[in-house]
Amino acid sequence: MKDLYRFLAFDLGAESGRAVLGTLQGSKITLEEIHRFRTEGLVMLGRRQWDLARIYEEMITGMTKCAREHTADIDAIAIDTWGVDFGLLDSEGHVLANPVHYRDKRTEGMFEAAYAKVPKEEIYKATGIQFLPFNTSFQLLALVEANSPQLAAAKDLLLMGDLLAYLLCGKKACEYTNASTTQLLDPHTRTWNDDLIKRFGIPREILSDPVDPGTNLGFILPEVAELTGINPETPVIAPGTHDTASAVVAVPATGNSGNWSYLSSGTWSLLGAELDEPCITDASMAQDFTNEGGVGGKIRFLKNIFGLWLVQECRRSWERQEGSKLDYSVITEEAAQSEAFRSIINLDDPRLFAPDDMPSLIQEICREVGQPIPETHGQIIRCALESLALKYRETLKALDDTLGRKTDTLHIIGGGTQNKLLNQMTADACGVTVVTGPIEATVLGNIGVQAMAVGALDSLDAVRKVIGDSVTLDTYTPQNTEKWAAFA
Repeated sequence: MKDLYRFLAFDLGAESGRAVLGTLQGSKITLEEIHRFRTEGLVMLGRRQWDLARIYEEMITGMTKCAREHTADIDAIAIDTWGVDFGLLDSEGHVLANPVHYRDKRTEGMFEAAYAKVPKEEIYKATGIQFLPFNTSFQLLALVEANSPQLAAAKDLLLMGDLLAYLLCGKKACEYTNASTTQLLDPHTRTWNDDLIKRFGIPREILSDPVDPGTNLGFILPEVAELTGINPETPVIAPGTHDTASAVVAVPATGNSGNWSYLSSGTWSLLGAELDEPCITDASMAQDFTNEGGVGGKIRFLKNIFGLWLVQECRRSWERQEGSKLDYSVITEEAAQSEAFRSIINLDDPRLFAPDDMPSLIQEICREVGQPIPETHGQIIRCALESLALKYRETLKALDDTLGRKTDTLHIIGGGTQNKLLNQMTADACGVTVVTGPIEATVLGNIGVQAMAVGALDSLDAVRKVIGDSVTLDTYTPQNTEKWAAFA
C-alpha cells in the first residue's frame, strides 16, 4: 500500500459541475478544486435537454488542467451525477441525441399511462421507489407512448454518470445506485424487474445488468489521454454514480452511532436513513418513501423534498429582473432579519417544480391560502426556509414512525450546510441535534469509493472515519422549540 493516493472526482449537479483533485495521505483527505463549469440545461426546439458535448468538453478541460497544473499521474477517475436521466446509443455506440432534462414536460400524463398498464401499488411493491414524474420509468414510457424513433433505434441506454464514464473509457456499464433510481429495478435481487419492463413496453435489451459501486471500468481511452495529458493507464471507476449515494458515503457516522438520519441538502433535499434491507410496506408507500441503492450493499431509505431549489430560483428571477448579481449570504441575512412565521407554504405543491417566476409563485400560493403575502427578498426567502424546516420535521417524523425508531442525530451534508440559518431552523423545528458537514460530501464520497476500489481503504466505515477526520463539523442544538411546535 502506498503512502499517498491521488484521485480525480467529477461531481456534476443540475446547476454546475466540478473537477476536484483529492489526495489521500495517512488518515486524511484534502481537496483541491481544479475546474468548475456550468451544467444547466438548455431548451432547443421545445425540448429541455443537457448539452452533452459541452459537458464532455468541460471534463476534458478539467483533466487537462489536472495534468498541466497538478499531476498527470492519478490513481483513478470517477464521475457522479444526478439520477434518472439517460442517453441512448445506436448500434455503433454513438449517442443518438442529447439526454433530455428531467424537468422537461414530456412526462406529463405519464402517471395515468403507467397506472393503466400496472397499478400504482404493484409498481411500488415491485420497486420500492417514490413516485416522481421524472423517474426514468416515466421518461421511457413517454418514449414508448410516442412511438419514438430514437427508442426504436437504441441499442443501449446509459444513465448520465455511466454515459460520461463511457465517453472517457469506452466501457458501457450500469452502476447499481443510479440504476435503482429508475423505478425499474427489483430492490431485493438488485436486478431489473423484467415483468414491469415488459408491461411498460420498454425494450429490455437496452438495459445492461447493474454493476456494484467501486467497479473498475478500464483505462481512459487513448484519445482522452492524448487530449488531456493524463497517464493512459488511469482507470475509470464507477463510484456511487448517483450523487446522493456518494454523498451518503460521507456521512460521518458508523454502524455504532445510534439512530442517525441524514439530510443531503442542495437543490434537492433528500432526507432518510441507511438500511441493510429495503423497507417496502403500506406505511412506506403511504408516506412516499423510496428505497434507492447505496454503497456497501446499503439501502438509502429516503424522501425527495424540494430543497434550496426555491432559493436558487428566487435568486435567478431577481437577477434576471434587476440586472445585477445577488449573493446568497446577503439574501439569507435579509431573511434572518425578517419577521418569523409570517408566511408558510406547502412544499408539496407541484407548481414549485419548474415555475417561470419562483418569487411570484410563492406570493401567489400565500395569497391563495390567505397568508400574508411576502414582499421583500428577505420575507420571501424566510418563507421558503421556514417552510423547508417544517417539511423536514414532517418527513423526519414520518421516517421514524415508518421504521419504528427515534432519530438521535440528524446529519446534514452537502452545499446546503453553508446556510446556517436553515440549519438552526431545522434543529429547532425537528427538536433533534443537527450535525452539519462535510460541505463537500458528494466529492468526498466519490473519492472514498475510488479509494476502496484501488485498495487504499478497506470498508465503508474506514472511509467514513477518514472523512470525519478530514473535515470540520458543526453542531446545532434545538432552541425555541415551542414556537415551532405551534405549527402542527
